[in-house]
Amino acid sequence: MDLGIAGKRALVTGTGKGIGYGIARVLASEGVKVAGVSIDQVPLDELLEEMGGRQKGHYVIKRDLMEPEAPKEVVRELELNFGKIDILVNNLGSTLDITDPFCSVEDWRRIYRINLEVGVELVNLLVPAMKARGWGRIINISSTAGMENNGPVTYCAMKAAVIAYTHGLGRVLAKDGVVASTVLPGAVYTEGGFWDQAMRERPEHVEKYLADRCPAGKLGKIDDIGQMVAFLASEQAEFCQGAVVPVDGGQSRHYFVK
Repeated sequence: MDLGIAGKRALVTGTGKGIGYGIARVLASEGVKVAGVSIDQVPLDELLEEMGGRQKGHYVIKRDLMEPEAPKEVVRELELNFGKIDILVNNLGSTLDITDPFCSVEDWRRIYRINLEVGVELVNLLVPAMKARGWGRIINISSTAGMENNGPVTYCAMKAAVIAYTHGLGRVLAKDGVVASTVLPGAVYTEGGFWDQAMRERPEHVEKYLADRCPAGKLGKIDDIGQMVAFLASEQAEFCQGAVVPVDGGQSRHYFVK
C-alpha cells in the first residue's frame, strides 16, 4: 500500500529509545523526512545514521522538552533548518517513577508536563501552518493504561487525558484537513526497558503476565506501534479524526463487560 507520505516532514518526540525510535525508523522507511528529539545525543546520532543521515533530509535535536521554552525553541530551530512540519508524533511520556497516588502537586505537574502539556504546546505551535496548508497529521501516543487501571494512578490519569484531548481535538480539526488520532500501546518489549529487565530478573512474572493478560501470548514489538503510526500519518487515514486505536494484542480489558 502506498501511504502517500513520501517527502512529508515529521517531528517525533522521545526518539532516544524504544517506541519513539521505532516510529522514526518506520516513517523514514516510508520516505518521510524525520526530525527526532531526545534528551540523549548518542541514540539520536545512531538513529540519524540508521535513517540515512542528513543527506536524506533527516534531522535530530538534543533537547529536554520538559524545560519551559523547549517546545517553542525546537519548532523555531526546525523552521530554520528542517522545514514545515506535516506530521507530529507526540511520543514523549513516562511514569517518572512516581507511584504514590498522594504525591505532591509538584509531582503531578511533572507528570502532566511530560505526558500531556509538551504535546499540547507542540500542537498549538504547529497546527496553524497545517490548517493553512489544508493537510496535517497529529498522532499522540497514549497507553492502554489510559483506559484501565494498569499502572500508577498519576500515569493512568495523564494517559486518559491524552485520549480525551485527542478525541476532542480530532473533531475540532476535522474540517481543516488535519487528522488527530491516538495510539494505545499495550505491553511492548523495548531493549533496556521494563519488560527487558523483567525477563532477566523476574522471568516467572513475565510468564504469568503473558498467560493471564496477553491473548496473543507475547509482547508487542516497537515496529507494531510504528506501523500503526505510519498508517495514521498517511493519506489513507483521512477519515480517522479523533480515532483511538489500541495496539495491544488483545491485552486490554476495557471493552469487556463482566
